[in-house]
Amino acid sequence: MKIVKTALCGLVLLGLLPLASLAEKKEEKAKAYPLKTCVVSDEKLGDMGDPYVFTQDGQEVKLCCKSCLKDFKKDSAKYMKKIAKAEKK
Repeated sequence: MKIVKTALCGLVLLGLLPLASLAEKKEEKAKAYPLKTCVVSDEKLGDMGDPYVFTQDGQEVKLCCKSCLKDFKKDSAKYMKKIAKAEKK
């Protein structure tokens, strides 16, 4: 019985380790935000306190404040294109 418990614990641990490493790799691959302004309001980042930072589709996004998130979500494709364009420059 003890051998069965040990084997089950080992299988559980082995099953969880690859998931943890995938989550870490995904987080590391986020592209740096290329702008010095909020992608929504065009306000300079830091003028209204710490920017609101999150990752969208592997791209780091910085907004001047959390209230811009609502507008970002309304048309995220538009703002992601703006970030991609700035990244190419």
